[in-house]
Parts: sequence; structure tokens; C-alpha cells
Amino acid sequence: MQKVIGVKFRGGGKTYYFDPLENMDIQENDKVIVETAQGYELTTCVIGTHEVDDDKIVPPLKPVIRIATAEDLKQDAENRAKEKEAFDICSKKIEEHGLDMNLTVVEYSFNGSKITFYFTADGRVDFRDLVKDLASVFRTRIELRQIGVRDVARMLGGLGCCGRPICCASFLNEFQPVSIKMAKEQNLALSPTKISGVCGRLMCCLQYEQECYECTRRLMPRVGKEVETVDGPGVVLENNVLTERTKVKVTISDGTPEIREYPYKEIKILD
Repeated sequence: MQKVIGVKFRGGGKTYYFDPLENMDIQENDKVIVETAQGYELTTCVIGTHEVDDDKIVPPLKPVIRIATAEDLKQDAENRAKEKEAFDICSKKIEEHGLDMNLTVVEYSFNGSKITFYFTADGRVDFRDLVKDLASVFRTRIELRQIGVRDVARMLGGLGCCGRPICCASFLNEFQPVSIKMAKEQNLALSPTKISGVCGRLMCCLQYEQECYECTRRLMPRVGKEVETVDGPGVVLENNVLTERTKVKVTISDGTPEIREYPYKEIKILD
């Protein structure tokens, strides 16, 4: 067992473990300075000091340098203000160079030794001249990183159609595969505006209940199957996974065909 804390960097995403060292009691939502491959970074603790099994970590863990001080928070606020200025400057430079790319987010490293510009583009972009131009303006290391629209949504955040903060910016560690087949199996309207998230891609939440739909659908009689009901034999027309009820076309006692619903567990499938 090893004592660790879990942190998330700006833009959400995966939770990373760090070593809190001795006598460092770190609570959830505390701001901490950690050592990363890119140098020191200020981040937020999402899982306070606790112990995990050795097989759940990849040693050696990077250490927590300290709980953020008032001076650290002041420097971070200054970096955020600089990012707005850098965003405007880079946007103008992109326009001057005539590059087909959309700048989305700018991040200063904690000590200001590097500025990362995140952008989206339909294809590859030759931004070598842009990097040189930006380096001459900011006099520090410049990195341009192309990201996808889902990453943009996670970094910028927002509200989903459910009225809650979007999943990728709040609790999802990794993006899961989502397909239009899931929407079909859940009997959702296939209108792009209704099944797409703020990123314009299929909503991640389509994946959450998919296993339940698949399991229940396997237990329900297939459409077109002949079944026996309390009202006599009939043919399955439709299944509703949410209500766990099946629509069946039956012939009642006077010979009139009628469509009725039954709990699928009360229906017997005829061979």
C-alpha cells in the first residue's frame, strides 16, 4: 500500500496520482503544487490523501511539492490574465499568416517557462513560421497542439441538454466509444440536435445505459415472434425496454384483431 493523492489538471480528464510525502495532509479541493515532466504545476486535488494498492500505481510517483500558498495563487491568477492577452495576440498572428486553424485555449505553465496554444483544424497545419513569430513576441518556449472537438468541450466546459455540467469536464476520465447504433437500440430520435453534445459529436451518456438495454433486449421476444399471452396467441410488434413491456397483436374471443401491451415476463414464446 502507498499513500497518494489524486489530482486533475486544467481541462478535466484523467486523474493522476502523486506522492504527498510525509506529514502532508491534503484534502479534496485543495490547491497543490506538483512536479511533472514539464516542471512544477498548480493543480486541484480531487481525491484527498489515501492509500492504494501498489499494483494500481506506476512507480516512481512524482511528489507533491507543497500545498499552494497565497503567493502561488496570486501567480496563477496572473498567468490566467496573461493567457487572455496571449490568446488575442495569437489569434491575430494566425490571421496574418493565413492559417486554417481555430485557436481554442491558451495555457501558461506555472513558472511561465512555456505557453501551450491548443487549436482545432480540419487537417494538418504548417505552423512553423507562426511558432517563430510567437517565440519572438513572448520570449519563452512555445508549443502548438492540435486537439479534437471533444477535447475542446472538455477544456471549455458547459452545460448539457440535461442541465448539468457536461460529463467530460466533470467526471469522465476517458472518452468511451459511442455509436449511432446505441441511439437506435435505445429508441431515441435520430435527430443530430437531440443526440449530439456541445462538441457536435454523439453524447457520451448514450454509452451509460447501453449494457442494460442490450441485456434486457436479449430477454424480450423478438419482433415478429409468435407468443402466447393471457388473451391467447399473438405476434410481437414492438418492445419497450424502459417499461419492459411488449406490444402484441392478438385476436380476441370475438375474432377481432387487437394490439395490447403485456409485461414481457408474462409472455411465453412459442417454438
